[in-house]
Amino acid sequence: MRQLILLSFFIPVSLFAQPAHQHEPFAHTFSIVARDEKTGDLAVGVQSHWFSVGTTVSWGEAGVGVVATQSFVNKSFGIRGLQLLKDGKTAQEALNILLSDDEGREVRQVAIADAKGNVAVHTGKKCVDFAGHRKGSTYSVQSNMMLTNKVPDAMATAFEKNASLPIAERVLKSLEAAQQVGGDIRGRQSAVILVVKGTSTGAPWDDNHLVDLRVDDNDQPLRELDRLLRTHRAYEHMNNGDLAVEKNNMKLAMQEYGAAMKMFPQNLEMQYWTAIALANTKEVPKAAAMLRGIYAKDANWREMTRRLPKVGLLTVSDTEFAQLVN
Repeated sequence: MRQLILLSFFIPVSLFAQPAHQHEPFAHTFSIVARDEKTGDLAVGVQSHWFSVGTTVSWGEAGVGVVATQSFVNKSFGIRGLQLLKDGKTAQEALNILLSDDEGREVRQVAIADAKGNVAVHTGKKCVDFAGHRKGSTYSVQSNMMLTNKVPDAMATAFEKNASLPIAERVLKSLEAAQQVGGDIRGRQSAVILVVKGTSTGAPWDDNHLVDLRVDDNDQPLRELDRLLRTHRAYEHMNNGDLAVEKNNMKLAMQEYGAAMKMFPQNLEMQYWTAIALANTKEVPKAAAMLRGIYAKDANWREMTRRLPKVGLLTVSDTEFAQLVN
């Protein structure tokens, strides 16, 4: 029995001539790295039939670059690649260094986009068919183990065609185009979009998370990623509304909360803060009508309203306050 076990272990190694370490994960997939020509922001997007691909393939740092490392993954390429860019190497120079001493280079697929607009990509000769890439002036798309050989061209065409969209939405269109022409031969499971600022402001807590969305396990990961991205955009309006409240600009707060509510009209929190902004801009009857509908669905929001005057988030008279809570 022991001999049979040993035989079953060694056959795959010989078959693939795989010099990579056994602990390195598989991430046969399609991805895109890109730089936004208008803003300089950097993005990486991925879909794969592999659990939690966003923890393996996609890497990025504001003012530095983005990396996608896939096929037989060498995860160190993410961190090491970004460090090489920080040390002043171009995307191509960084890629050359990463591959120079990598015994598994022929089963690797790696793409890098740097903050200066340089792009580099490598597809090893032993990546599983269909495997390939296409490099544009500000992006690279790459795929391996695809159902058809149409994926790179479809991704590139979609990315270029949607130049008017924000970079995250362009990346999503590119990923969707890959799936439409067959995608991963094994199916689909997880996806990610990461967008970082092209120029660092010294605040990595903001710069590195312009968009940071992951779907770890879903039978329709791109559909779920689309929903998350739309939700992210709605909550950008919510955040802008909160900032306006901090500055006591209730008119702007109402506009921002209202914009979010239009995107997700059934979201009670978006409805609620729109109503509070209305109350703070002296449209109390309209606010009260909205709040009645909210309270009917979840009475906890009434208790929330009672707590707001104490901290200055609801500035109305006692009579108006009674209209809002009753």
